[in-house]
Amino acid sequence: MEHKIIYTKVDEAPALATYSLLPIFQAFTKGTRICFETKDISLTGRILANFPDYLSAEQQRPDDLAELSELTQKPEANIIKLPNISASIPQLKAAIAELQEKGFPVPNYPEEPTTDEEKHIQQRYSKVLGSAVNPVLRQGNSDRRAPLAVKNYAKKFPQAMGLPLKPWSPQSKTHVAHMENGDFYESENSLTLPQDTQARIEFVDKQGQRQILKPSFPLLKGEVIDTARMSVRALRHFFQAQIQDALQQGLLLSLHLKATMMKVSDPVIFGHCLEVYFEEVFEKYREIFQKINVNPNYGLGDLYKKLQKLPDDQRKEIENAIENTYQHRPPLAMVDSYKGITNLHFPNDIIIDASMPVVIRDGGQMWGPDNQLHDTKALIPDRSYAVVYKEIVENCKKYGAFDRSTMGSVSNVGLMAQKAEEYGSHDKTFCAPADGQIQVLDENNNLLLQQEVEQGDIFRMCQTKDLAIQDWVKLAVQRARATGEPTVFWLDENRAHDAQLIQKVQTYLKNHNTEGLEIHIKSPVEAMRFSLERIRAGKNTIAVTGNVLRDYLTDLFPILELGTSAKMLSIVRLLHGGGLFETGAGGSAPKHVQQFIKENHLRWDSLGEYAAVGACFEHIFEKSQYLPAKVFANTLNQAIAQYLENKKFPSRKVHEIDNRGSNFYLALYWAQALAQQNEEPNLKEKFQKIYNQLQENETTIHQELLAVQGQPADMNGYYHPDPERLRQLMRPSPTLNRILDSI
Repeated sequence: MEHKIIYTKVDEAPALATYSLLPIFQAFTKGTRICFETKDISLTGRILANFPDYLSAEQQRPDDLAELSELTQKPEANIIKLPNISASIPQLKAAIAELQEKGFPVPNYPEEPTTDEEKHIQQRYSKVLGSAVNPVLRQGNSDRRAPLAVKNYAKKFPQAMGLPLKPWSPQSKTHVAHMENGDFYESENSLTLPQDTQARIEFVDKQGQRQILKPSFPLLKGEVIDTARMSVRALRHFFQAQIQDALQQGLLLSLHLKATMMKVSDPVIFGHCLEVYFEEVFEKYREIFQKINVNPNYGLGDLYKKLQKLPDDQRKEIENAIENTYQHRPPLAMVDSYKGITNLHFPNDIIIDASMPVVIRDGGQMWGPDNQLHDTKALIPDRSYAVVYKEIVENCKKYGAFDRSTMGSVSNVGLMAQKAEEYGSHDKTFCAPADGQIQVLDENNNLLLQQEVEQGDIFRMCQTKDLAIQDWVKLAVQRARATGEPTVFWLDENRAHDAQLIQKVQTYLKNHNTEGLEIHIKSPVEAMRFSLERIRAGKNTIAVTGNVLRDYLTDLFPILELGTSAKMLSIVRLLHGGGLFETGAGGSAPKHVQQFIKENHLRWDSLGEYAAVGACFEHIFEKSQYLPAKVFANTLNQAIAQYLENKKFPSRKVHEIDNRGSNFYLALYWAQALAQQNEEPNLKEKFQKIYNQLQENETTIHQELLAVQGQPADMNGYYHPDPERLRQLMRPSPTLNRILDSI
């Protein structure tokens, strides 16, 4: 029986690293019943798969994402998912343009469709935008934690784990600001379905006229549904007040959202912030902006791009008006202060789970226009999760920075199966077309839930399946039993959706043996406070959270503990018995690619991939008792420990070890461990020879890998680079290639 491992082809830095690392995994498992196969879930791969009718037969691509979706429903699923681009509209448009330049005649993305054909094209592109991959593949709940070898190394060598934790000033003015009314938290309502039904979402205007927003879709018995609405009027008032307050306090202004994942709601919130900040500009030039299709949801960078359509004198006048705005507004936090890229330039640049942990890491400060660090007002409009960040900011102001050498861990059991909660809500999120109501009705026209809305208000509906909740509770108990660590469900009884979940958690916990286990249900603020007390005391805690908090916390704590969330081990136990192994975060991937193109140096650390493949081998052994899989897992984990001990991770500096060198040393240490084990004599004999060759040629290989650095690397594309060119760039050592090919 063949044990097939699917290794996903993705984007940016992880995709580059794959061209160096995957050949090592394929070579080491050659001759066994384990094989690696790739599936393309990259942004351009998804675009091409969705538009076969626009392409020639040679250009068409299979819908690998759809194939993987089907595979997740089978017990043999064994998928390694690397971080892919969750595309914002500007990223989507850039990828489309690159494909078109390369001769792929995919259609343009219609920003404001008017014809039926344009509306259909926009609908097809919606399958590519935002979190298009994760809800499809995550057909199980998440077990995410730091590998023990990584955590031990972080304690032993805290300064080696990425950028250091900077001290906090007790006088820090940094704080989190959120809405006090009119947000999703205030308006949320929820219920548990008493029976299966078909539902639809309708808008009803003040005259009683109805418009279907979402046609019939299934709801299952026991499923928790909720709706919420954010008042745009309240949101804009909030932004106006906070902008004035930041100016008076002398603080940077920063906005923290998830416009990539929450692809309908958060770009709209982002757009309102941009409009309010540049209120005078948008008012004065509204007619011109309408003519050139300026959409504030796409950011200041897109506005500048659209201004290029205007005559020079008109363009310069508006650019000057934008610059003049900064004179009477608080300075914006910067994404790249050297290039003048502000926090409001691009919605995909302000990913909250990447940006807020960096604020905590950097002593509560962000970079300003003067290229200096300053205290910031962090705008997180919705209270549902803003309070979590607020709690940790206030904790650091009171107790100071954390200490990597002593701090404990917060691992996570996350509810995400079957598109659970907000990340599955994109097709059920709408901006109200006018004043009225948005209703959720069942197949018998019974009203399930509704929200009163004003024109432009953001409505969303979320679903959480009962089977996913049951599995989530089971996984939490299993982790509590396996570790003996206090386990906390982060649920707020004052939030309508969470109140429904609390009832289910209390019911389903009774189905498990919890004797001797410490299991709590706490509000997110209380849970954060409890976890921080334990972290500072060097103790570990398991956070059991919903989907969005899963995402936020599994970046927050690892960045503090390990310097990056890319070093985390993320195991998704699929509901039908298969396994999905995720390799960490890709938020820094674009900067890594920029450096690679400039200097042929890739600082992406594939440690997450190493750990995921080790867990993948373990999964094969658990399912089949195939001994080589167990041996590969054990020896790979030994190699990871040696990789860390010998500090062979990529340097940030050119002419020093990069991803390719790190992957070589992993191969060296893995071959050594395989040569020293005694469980599989055939593997021992084979890898004794390989280890000897790698060891004898270590200096040569290291020099060959370093020799290519320091000059530009031409990938022939960013979103759709040339595969053969990447193979050449990422495998530049003839000596290493010859040894791997000989296995």
